[in-house]
Amino acid sequence: MKIKDINKFSNAEKIALAEKLWDSISKKDIAISEELQKELDIRLQLVEEGKTEYYTWNEVKSHLKKI
Repeated sequence: MKIKDINKFSNAEKIALAEKLWDSISKKDIAISEELQKELDIRLQLVEEGKTEYYTWNEVKSHLKKI
């Protein structure tokens, strides 16, 4: 299959294909640095403790326009 052939599929078929691709990636094949893993662990802990602020995409765009 070629990338250009993807347009022949329905949206549901595209989603199923994307899921199969995602599931085919082994988590152990994805390497991240120890530093990045520590940062991700800190962020996850903050989310679990309810100490994270969330912003809508519109709020982020508005902020970026201001700076």
